This record gives sequence, C-alpha cells and structure tokens, in this order.
Amino acid sequence: MLAIVGAAGKVGYSTSLALRKAGVPVRAILRDPAKAERLSKIGCEIAIADLLDAEALARSIADADAVQIILPVSPQAKDTADEMLRAIESLAGALEQARTKRVLAISDYGAHVADDIGMPSIFRIFEDRLGRLDSHTLLLRSAEHMEGWGRVIPTAIASGILPTFHDPVGRKFPTISAPDLGPIAAGLLLQPATGKGLEVIHAEGPGRYSASDVAEALGQLLGRTVSAQTVPRPQWQESFERIMSVSAAGLLIKVYDAHNKGGLIDIEQTASNIRFGTTGLIDALRPLLPPQ
Repeated sequence: MLAIVGAAGKVGYSTSLALRKAGVPVRAILRDPAKAERLSKIGCEIAIADLLDAEALARSIADADAVQIILPVSPQAKDTADEMLRAIESLAGALEQARTKRVLAISDYGAHVADDIGMPSIFRIFEDRLGRLDSHTLLLRSAEHMEGWGRVIPTAIASGILPTFHDPVGRKFPTISAPDLGPIAAGLLLQPATGKGLEVIHAEGPGRYSASDVAEALGQLLGRTVSAQTVPRPQWQESFERIMSVSAAGLLIKVYDAHNKGGLIDIEQTASNIRFGTTGLIDALRPLLPPQ
C-alpha cells in the first residue's frame, strides 16, 4: 500500500489516480474530509490528518510501503516561510516516527542553489531535512506549473495584454503541467527501492516556453492577438500583495529575480535523471479559459 499525503491537490490526486489505474492500493491522506469523495470514487482508502500534527500523520502512514509527500505553500499566511518550515519539521517527524523506508517528496527546480532565491530556498531546506531520514528518499523536483498562468488569464482576455514577471518575455524557461507530475511520481514509486540515501529526479514538460509563447498560445485559443508584457519591477510587491501576504510576495519576488538572471531556476548542471511530461502548453491552458 502506498500513502499519498496531500492527495486532494492536483499533484497528489494525479499520483493517486495513476497508482489506482495500475491496481495499487492507495491511502489518500487529507486534512479536509470534504475533499474525500473523488478519491473514494477511484478506490482510495481515506485517512484524515493535519499536516502540522506529526503524530496523526505518523499513524496514517505507519504501515505504508512508500509515502509521497508535498510541501504546501500558504500564500495567505502572515509568515509563509515560517509556516512552511513548521510543515517541513512535522512531515519529517512523522516519517521518522513511522520509520518509513521509502519516501518521494515533490520539490522545486532551483532547490540546489545555495543563494537565497525565495521559494526554491525553502525547498532546499526541505531536501536537507529529508536527507537526515533513514530511508530511500526520492526528490522529484518540479518545474514551474503551467497552470499558474490561470491567475492572469482574465486580464489577458480583458485587455489583450498578458502580464508577466519574466523579463525578457522571450526567454524560455522550464515548466510542466501539474497533472503530469502524478504519472511520473507513480512510476518512480512503483520502481524497486535501491537502498538508502537521496536520489534527485527533475520533471518538466515536453518543451520549454517563454511568456511570449504563453501569450501566443492564449491568442490561438481566444482567436485574437495577445501580447506578453513585463510588469515593471517597482510594481511587483503591490501586484503580488493583491492576492497574497507580504511574506509570500517577498518569496516570489526573489523567485522572479532569480528567473530573470537566467539559468538559476533550472536543473543542476550534473543532472542525469530528467523525466518529461506529455502535456503541451496549449493543452494545459485550454481548461483555464472561462466557458464560452
């Protein structure tokens, strides 16, 4: 039996679905019982545990052959970094209590960078903490999710301008459709264990895209011209604070500063294990458009 912590999210659900299609028993671990129905429908066993309750988490994963974990981001938290750090310690503590032998953790492109680059640096701490576990730990680093463009699509529809924090707008960067991570993770979980220690795998989509590529794809879907336009750097803080806390905004500003330096948020130069999703940009964006 495999346990999926955070199974109600896009990645957790897609992993659970891929495993169930392969005939593997899955325990879906959720914080909110209201989100259990669709997981029950695909045959998952349901367990309820809060991410910050290490003892409850440990009980829910105690007899699992392997566990997938994901570190959630709390964009509305007063101190997003602190909440994520507390979640890291709770997750690691639960895995230690349960003596889990095999763990797959969803991490982030750029987690190998030693400089403070915001969100990936939190995932660097996450990876370091998991490295202290007495287990075989798979670190599945994910590129930026294509679905993240959903929050600015209404602006693009209304104005014909796709606002972006990528500069220049023509620079291509790694990205992936979030549901593609599930089958990749499931395939890794189904492989035989190779002992103890850390193993790093990178995951991105079938191609790399720029903000201009996103605008062009939206234009194709909408049947009219859409242009990408970089939000001026002095306006970033205010722009982010419209939808998230000051703390979360600060983390994202560092992320985009790192993106715009070029090459910082990417695979490690020595990386040899890279998995590719199958969903192209236009297919990932299509479901994000409002119904016609």
